[in-house]
Amino acid sequence: MCWSATADLVAGAAITSVGAACLIRTHRAADLPLAALPLLLGTHQLIEAKVWHTGGGTGAATMAWAVIALPLLAVWVPAGVWCAAARPARRRVAAFVAVGALTAAFLAHGLATRPVRAEIRGHTMAYVIGLPRAELLVAGYLIATVGALLLSGDRHLTALGVLAGAGAVVCWLLWRLEFVSTWCALAAVCSVVLYGWARGRPAPRRALPAITHRP
Repeated sequence: MCWSATADLVAGAAITSVGAACLIRTHRAADLPLAALPLLLGTHQLIEAKVWHTGGGTGAATMAWAVIALPLLAVWVPAGVWCAAARPARRRVAAFVAVGALTAAFLAHGLATRPVRAEIRGHTMAYVIGLPRAELLVAGYLIATVGALLLSGDRHLTALGVLAGAGAVVCWLLWRLEFVSTWCALAAVCSVVLYGWARGRPAPRRALPAITHRP
């Protein structure tokens, strides 16, 4: 994220609290993966605060940050949308789950075979991996995550997709080398929209007890 370890620490604590509130508001088991997303993103920002404190480098915190930011989110977001979506929307979202899974596989292979280094550049954090065909992987990543949200069929999730997509464009134009860090931070802040989504989700209907008539 931009600015400092303190900014990451404050943002991480706040978003983690939002994630806990989302889980408390969740009534359906199928909604849990998506409701837990702010909790994951808040933890992600807390991990980056540790990266700031260690001065970047190639330590365990850097690797943990990269694993969450790249392969995990690439498949978590579309899969979470698929779980929460209504049956008609699931057919659309399934394609994004496939794109996310394929992209995550390539990203995981890249992290396993190449060193990951975090570099502090002024008030931003850059992560250097050296992935082959990085542009295609970024495209697959954004198609899977943002695309699933946009076509979820839910107005809150669509709004989150619009914010995340617009944020991706802004982050890429302003900080190309620090794109992943700044976009993940923006996505974490935008995920407060998920609280409104979790709060507005209806509780599952309970089956009425069967009534037997005795002669």
